[in-house]
Amino acid sequence: MLRDDSVTSEKFSKKFIELKNKFDKRVVVHLDSEYHRQLIVYIERLYRQTCLSEDFNCEVFSDLREAEMSNLNRLQKMKNSTSYKKDKHKSKSQQEDWG
Repeated sequence: MLRDDSVTSEKFSKKFIELKNKFDKRVVVHLDSEYHRQLIVYIERLYRQTCLSEDFNCEVFSDLREAEMSNLNRLQKMKNSTSYKKDKHKSKSQQEDWG
């Protein structure tokens, strides 16, 4: 939604509230990874900053786009680095099994 320039602040709020409500209905599972902790913090912060803010409008939303896309990229890199480490360790254990 942040990359699409046709999305307005109203559309963003409506969709984000809908997604956040679905997220909140799910059973909370405690995951110990840094990525999952940071993702939850990011979602809660963005929700407060946008949907719960009375001052949120198209101008504020356009100012937030670039910074939030940067934050999402950082989270994606954190997620990918974790899976990379897992794949790396898997190949080591497979090599050990083969002798």
